[in-house]
Amino acid sequence: MATAHDLVRTAIWARELAEDEIERARRGLSERQFAKGAYICHRGDRLDYWTGVITGLVKISAISRSGKAMTFAGVGPGGWFGEGSMLKDETRKYDLVALRDTSLAMLNKSTFLWLYENSKAFNRFLVRQLNERMGQFIATIEQDRILDPKARVARNLSWLFNPVLYPGTGGHIEITQEELGLLAGVSRPVANRSLQALEDEGLIRVEHERITVLDLSRLAVYEG
Repeated sequence: MATAHDLVRTAIWARELAEDEIERARRGLSERQFAKGAYICHRGDRLDYWTGVITGLVKISAISRSGKAMTFAGVGPGGWFGEGSMLKDETRKYDLVALRDTSLAMLNKSTFLWLYENSKAFNRFLVRQLNERMGQFIATIEQDRILDPKARVARNLSWLFNPVLYPGTGGHIEITQEELGLLAGVSRPVANRSLQALEDEGLIRVEHERITVLDLSRLAVYEG
């Protein structure tokens, strides 16, 4: 298991922090484990931690009053989330579910706010993160309203390779067809057919619980 010092040192948001800021972050960090299918947080609950994925996969989603499910994002290793709720001091507007056994780094609220109030480097990262996240959520709304299932699978997959939001992904990702289907809001058979079609088009290579992206630029704007 990595130490808190190691977790901070390797975090994307800590790359430009001063030594005293890194030490402050280390003291405010803890680690928690969640089993596959477990709720990390329910919509309407407070979660007073800024959260990063060490290993595993987290789905950020909500269910409307009419019962329609909406997935906002999936977060894999290296990704951090929840800064909006921390800054606005509010309950979570979404559910957080571990799609596989997941280990999370939890930065407590007081440390997060100290960095926000005292670190220019931390604030520069937050601006980049919030900008990328806004773009992702706008794209999610577009996908849900106008794109067919195969295009939704393609777009959701491309977001998991965003270097700002998910710096730990690299050129491939360990993900099952069921997990990708949950993120894209489609069934496992639909996800399977979509991935096969995308592979036939030369955009990806599909292996057992692993997908390698061959053409990320095309995948990110895929319309079917």
